[in-house]
Amino acid sequence: MSEQRAPVQEQSVSRRQSPQTALRAPGSRLDFALFYSEHLAMLTRFVMRLGASPHEAAEAAHVAFVEAFPKWSQITTPRAWLRTVATRVYLRQTGLRDQLTDTVPDQPGGECPLTAVVLKDEEQHVYAALGMLPPRQRQVMAWHLDGFSHSEISAELGTTVEAVRQNYARARASLKRSLGLTAGDQP
Repeated sequence: MSEQRAPVQEQSVSRRQSPQTALRAPGSRLDFALFYSEHLAMLTRFVMRLGASPHEAAEAAHVAFVEAFPKWSQITTPRAWLRTVATRVYLRQTGLRDQLTDTVPDQPGGECPLTAVVLKDEEQHVYAALGMLPPRQRQVMAWHLDGFSHSEISAELGTTVEAVRQNYARARASLKRSLGLTAGDQP
């Protein structure tokens, strides 16, 4: 016959958290501020890869962080969440941009957030080539360039892994042609 064992309960050791430990905890204000300073430029570049101008990309990235702040402690995958929100913000911006206005809006004042996203000539050519891709290929390539796997991209975009692979392969081939790279060169 088998013996039944009573579950072993581990004794928990209560630790006092210092105020600094609580500030640096995931979901805290300091955690958000650190993430913001480390990832704003990357998020801005991601939106630029979708076809946005530098100003549009900076605006979309900033709005995504503004939307994230009150929910920060509940967001489990902040890199993906911010990219999804920034994409939606950018797409809304393009709809607004197409509406005619009576006057040209003023350029934003103060310190420009784009100082962290200064592009070299080569990068400008790459962004121009990315802008020539069909929207889905451009979207898949933007996610890929930010280090997401095919399965992560498919989950975020609501498509199959095979569709992501096909769009990535087509985008890569188009970019090679646009940038004048030969089969042996790597982008």
